[in-house]
Amino acid sequence: MTHYAMVIDLNTCVGCNACMAACAMENQTPVWKNKWRTYVHDKEIGTAEDIHRRFFPRLCNHCDNPPCMSVCPTGATRKMENGIVLVDEETCMGCGACAMACPYDARYAVTYSDVRQGREFFGEEAYRRTRPSMDKCNFCAQRVLNGRKPACVETCVGSARQFGDLDNPDDPVTKMVASGTARPLMAHLGTQPNVYYVDDLKRRG
Repeated sequence: MTHYAMVIDLNTCVGCNACMAACAMENQTPVWKNKWRTYVHDKEIGTAEDIHRRFFPRLCNHCDNPPCMSVCPTGATRKMENGIVLVDEETCMGCGACAMACPYDARYAVTYSDVRQGREFFGEEAYRRTRPSMDKCNFCAQRVLNGRKPACVETCVGSARQFGDLDNPDDPVTKMVASGTARPLMAHLGTQPNVYYVDDLKRRG
């Protein structure tokens, strides 16, 4: 089997936002209203002389126990055998229940207005979306299933993002997770996220 996961090293993320741009172009996200499948937060941590600037990329955590899936009334949110959580645009009714259930604030609505603007922004022939729905990161499943890495991983200039298979013991991602070097965000919630973070600095704030 294959169980995909991502590790993000906060020590090497330089906040260039190349991941955001690459994702937006690959997945045609509604950037005109500042909605992204992945977003890099900029935060200062620490106090006085012991202060550090930290860039913190966020995205859907592709949880093994996704609360977004259990609340979806149409079954539009589904989990593939490889661990990737998807939204079926054709089945989604845009009720927003999944967004309310997601503790990572990883989902947003694409409206009819966004679809019209998307055709103008990305080009009538190139734009793939046909109707409104909820949207989120899908680990670039369209690329991964063809043997490629997610756009954000492939574009990261600092190699801060790594993508791998947790079912492969020799995968660098698996080794970082198994050793505890990479840890999930908000693991206490019981969602069993598959996005992990490396952070050598003591967490503050």
